[in-house]
Amino acid sequence: MSLSSFAVPREARFFEDYVPGAVYEFAESVSLSEEEIVAFAKEYDPQYFHVDPVLAAQSIYKGLIASGGQTICVAFKIYVRNVLPEGRASLGSPGMDEIRWLLPVRPGDALRMRLAVLQAEPSKSRPDRGTVSFFCELLNQNDEVVMTCKCRNIILKRNV
Repeated sequence: MSLSSFAVPREARFFEDYVPGAVYEFAESVSLSEEEIVAFAKEYDPQYFHVDPVLAAQSIYKGLIASGGQTICVAFKIYVRNVLPEGRASLGSPGMDEIRWLLPVRPGDALRMRLAVLQAEPSKSRPDRGTVSFFCELLNQNDEVVMTCKCRNIILKRNV
């Protein structure tokens, strides 16, 4: 697979613009502060290694780490802002598969995305759209992959 960039901006992107085999890396990065990690975890994943820096330091992680749920939210934020078409061409997703957390995300880590287009399959029953499958990697500032997942989106075709 070769590195490439989208041929058209998000506001003009349709199903045809997602070429299987293309790989994209996005410059946008998102960092989480200790306060953001603790606040998210208190609300949604109150395990001690997400909410208590003192106890987290004594854990197998040797410090506070972000919840996997929060890590998915960061990935999704970058994905929506960089991958999906802007406007009505994006019709939603039938789901995500094979989510893997490979390394802990720590306060201050700068997270960015690398994404490969796996498949672009026209719909058999709805000729105005197709499903695009992606493999997403979330990387930290050291180029270490911290999370991976597969996702699919239904996207309208151009001029159909």
